[in-house]
Amino acid sequence: MKAVLGYLFAGLGIIGLAINSKIAREALGFLDSIGSAIILIPSAILIVIGIVIMIMNSKTSGKFRQITDEVPIYRGEGRKRKIVAYRTEK
Repeated sequence: MKAVLGYLFAGLGIIGLAINSKIAREALGFLDSIGSAIILIPSAILIVIGIVIMIMNSKTSGKFRQITDEVPIYRGEGRKRKIVAYRTEK
């Protein structure tokens, strides 16, 4: 659910940037009275918030867990030893 919220914020920011373009300002007459910075700054902030939410969500997700916490369990000695399982270190 947090990822959807991140995409929503980033999408709204991109829409705000698109509205701030010259073509959109000509198409939508009421934007002439609003300054460019008034639209640009909140749009950039929304994009940054969306990206931060998506990054925070990906670090806590189980899909992207690194394998470094798993240690192999060996059976045998020397060159004949083989990995039989993995144990999770906590």
